[in-house]
Amino acid sequence: MNHFEYKNGTLFCEEIAVSEIAKEVGTPFYLYSKATLVRHFEAFDSGFADIDHLTCFAVKSCSNIGILSLFAGLGGGADIVSGGELYRALQAGVDPRRIIYSGVGKTEDELRYGLKSGILLFNIESEQELYRLNMVAADMGLQAPVAFRVNPDVDPKTHAYISTGLAKNKFGIPISEAVDLYVQAAEMENIAVKGVSCHIGSQLTLISPFIEALRKVKAFIQRLADKGIIIEYIDLGGGVGIVYDDEKPPHPREYAKDIKAELTDLQATLIFEPGRVIVGNAGILVTEVQYTKTNRGGEKEKHFVVVDAGMNDLTRPSLYDAYHKIQPVEEKTKNRKTVDIVGPICETGDFIGKDRDFPEVEQGDLLAVMSAGAYGFTMASNYNSRPRVAEVMVSGDKFAVIRERETVESLIQGEMIPDFSGE
Repeated sequence: MNHFEYKNGTLFCEEIAVSEIAKEVGTPFYLYSKATLVRHFEAFDSGFADIDHLTCFAVKSCSNIGILSLFAGLGGGADIVSGGELYRALQAGVDPRRIIYSGVGKTEDELRYGLKSGILLFNIESEQELYRLNMVAADMGLQAPVAFRVNPDVDPKTHAYISTGLAKNKFGIPISEAVDLYVQAAEMENIAVKGVSCHIGSQLTLISPFIEALRKVKAFIQRLADKGIIIEYIDLGGGVGIVYDDEKPPHPREYAKDIKAELTDLQATLIFEPGRVIVGNAGILVTEVQYTKTNRGGEKEKHFVVVDAGMNDLTRPSLYDAYHKIQPVEEKTKNRKTVDIVGPICETGDFIGKDRDFPEVEQGDLLAVMSAGAYGFTMASNYNSRPRVAEVMVSGDKFAVIRERETVESLIQGEMIPDFSGE
């Protein structure tokens, strides 16, 4: 459930008309419902309330500090993949002892930053990373708490670009090779082996791949125990899908029930990394129609709706051919036709939706791109020298800008024209 609904033909976010917000902040902008964010976080987290667990929100999915702060206040942690995300999490008030650091390419400076901050776990993804972390920790006179991200070679049955648990993916260490690396790590003075991590992909609509991966992890943990290595934390990643179109993902309660049924014989704290399932349907992208046009040069007429949001604002349709439901902010039903809803970017691949059965709209009409809370703003860019859009959060009948719209002046901040006149 989300808190975006029509009231008397106008789309509301909680108790405020979306059009009223647009009048004040301009378009395009991302709009988040606080009530939906809280509801979704608690729906996921409460499923594990009866066992030791930690819900670490995947910062990469939606990294605004206003949202991270909200989850921190609900007892959540953070799953990060860069030094920048660590900085954001700390600035948002996330307890460093609730932060786990994933990612395949951590630099020496990033490892140092994580150690200095006192984070809960580093999820190690290669042998070379282990040795680098051990060296950095020794230099700082610290012990680095680690889990290894093991790759169980499980097909998550999702888009190839967001599949992470197959042997051909870049993530993690093959589960068949990981025991030897754990043994090496256990012998290092500046490494403290704490956990096992496994994340197989994103936007999963079936529970069975999670269970298959978990069973492999359980067998792996027993192999570690046979070597005298006891695991305190089991990081099961994220990946539960949401409804964009006609998907039927499992409810978080169903996911929790099936996961717990598999873990009755393990004594460890569970860590989860939900992202999309919490924020995906809690946010929309609001955009304004600039032009409508019809091209008649081909075999049949082609109708376009040109809006002021482009692929630089919402990359998913162009990158993944991802589907987002699009609807007018003021409800319309007449004169429907098949249209492409496209942006202003100078690329043929710049589209929000293709071949949509859509009511007739006019210049100045507002459209809402639904289910845009995850991997929306975080993947935005300044391509075509377009300032990134504002982010807004609604709480009841109030709203606040939680990220100001960039300006054209900000686009060239840090740039300079070189002076080679002395050559």
